[in-house]
Amino acid sequence: MADAQGETNPTTRPSANEPARGAVRLVLFDIDGTLVSTGGAGMKAFGEAFEAAFGVGDVTGKIKFAGRTDYSLFREMCRHGGIDCTAETRDTFFSHYLRLVDGHLDANTGGPFPGVLRMLDEIAALPDAPTLGLLTGNIREGAMRKLGVYGLWDRFAFGGFSDDDEDRNRIAAAAKTRGGEYLECRLDGPEIVVVGDTPRDIACGRHIGARTLAVATGGGTLEALQECEPDWAVPDLTHLSAAEVCGR
Repeated sequence: MADAQGETNPTTRPSANEPARGAVRLVLFDIDGTLVSTGGAGMKAFGEAFEAAFGVGDVTGKIKFAGRTDYSLFREMCRHGGIDCTAETRDTFFSHYLRLVDGHLDANTGGPFPGVLRMLDEIAALPDAPTLGLLTGNIREGAMRKLGVYGLWDRFAFGGFSDDDEDRNRIAAAAKTRGGEYLECRLDGPEIVVVGDTPRDIACGRHIGARTLAVATGGGTLEALQECEPDWAVPDLTHLSAAEVCGR
């Protein structure tokens, strides 16, 4: 399988025996609160990086992180901190962020949420297995570090990241496009499942016409997720099998 860098191994491309039209062919996972807990590593590094880059502290306390994209978070931090949000200041900030997040990841005691590893294994073992991808608000390099520390980065063929856009809906559209390129087909929305832990994940999945699976592992309540009317809403991924999600 290709890794999330998008480098494709031609020996593992989809076979000519494609799933029936309408079967799930791509499953896109959010990272924070869905696949793994990092003990708040990203949020801690965001605050420290802003202070290191611009000398402005205590900015993150004014911001809600759940379901957000890294680029939109930086823009809001600039607004609160009185810093111009430019490509140059953004690059400066994220160079500090990547340096600092590694230390927090090394020190935390987080890991994959219940059922995650089993679900990934089950999906990969299905006949005509759907491709696994990422749909995350993290920048790509941050996503690689967060998943890499738990040995999960190479499980995903490609992803949509905050590098693609500040808007999560547009990130979802980018991930769908990359999925079609990887599978060498035009993907219909119902052939995709988006897995996430916030209403924003459900909304961006709906934006591309995908089926949505909400997991209450990121701090939001199951009831709040159910109100968004995803296709599935569960406390965690131990409550569903890959066959149920992918229709195999």
